[in-house]
Amino acid sequence: MNIILFGAPGSGKGTQAEAISDRKLIPAISTGNIIRDALKSGSEVGLQLKGYMASGGLVPDEFVIEIIKGRIAEDDCKNGFILDGFPRTIPQAEALDRMGVRIDKVIEIDVSDAIIIDRMSGRRVCETCGSSYHLENKRPHEDGICDKCHGTLVQREDDHPDTVRNRLRIYHEQTKPLEEYYRQQGKLTVINGDGKSIDETIGLVLSALEA
Repeated sequence: MNIILFGAPGSGKGTQAEAISDRKLIPAISTGNIIRDALKSGSEVGLQLKGYMASGGLVPDEFVIEIIKGRIAEDDCKNGFILDGFPRTIPQAEALDRMGVRIDKVIEIDVSDAIIIDRMSGRRVCETCGSSYHLENKRPHEDGICDKCHGTLVQREDDHPDTVRNRLRIYHEQTKPLEEYYRQQGKLTVINGDGKSIDETIGLVLSALEA
């Protein structure tokens, strides 16, 4: 099964993607993680992308499309995959269609902006292994230290409140239209994540995939 999972930054779609991956035994492909790896590498592409990530802007389509095209051609995607963070614009969705990629289900995680701002401004990420924590909802055992690898927890530049607000504005302008794009194709299911625990939302997502 080939799945697209989308929602505003901070909607929890990364956690949902991991849960689907575990249940369906298919890879979760996070464009955000791939891009951050490029940033860490110090490569030419990474340097070009740095300015877009720091400002909260969307990475240009040509970069993301090439990244995805190469990733879904790998052997572990033969039985399906989950796209987390792609497509983010109508042109990206159209490019995916032109590539001949079959998409079976599209799940949108819908969470209000106020909840997202609170979630993301409190998020801390391990700079070594990438594990995610929250100052209120998922505290590490030791402040500032990752439970898994004992790396240092930091606030990413794109999690600062002003940057989050800018990312949400861009999301509503450029990504939210995907809802209608995939609804017209008969592939869309919208999951309301407001006021629900992570486990409750995961349950709803998995049920939608079985429907």
